[in-house]
Amino acid sequence: MNLEIITPDRKVFSGEVEIVTLPGSAGSFQVLKDHAAIVSTLGKGTLTADKQEFTIDGGVVEVLNNKILVLAEAVL
Repeated sequence: MNLEIITPDRKVFSGEVEIVTLPGSAGSFQVLKDHAAIVSTLGKGTLTADKQEFTIDGGVVEVLNNKILVLAEAVL
């Protein structure tokens, strides 16, 4: 899957990943290959992509056709 993490001022990450754990507003959830298409709000927390961790300060995520686009308020 292709993951992109973008903030208003820069692209934080772009690359291929196997599993992504996201801090959803109603609790964390994981995205694996061939996940159903979704759009969800994100809360403050840790986004884990394979073994890399990013602390985000809220935002939204779109999952569509094995592409994950995270629009984060900020990455700390």
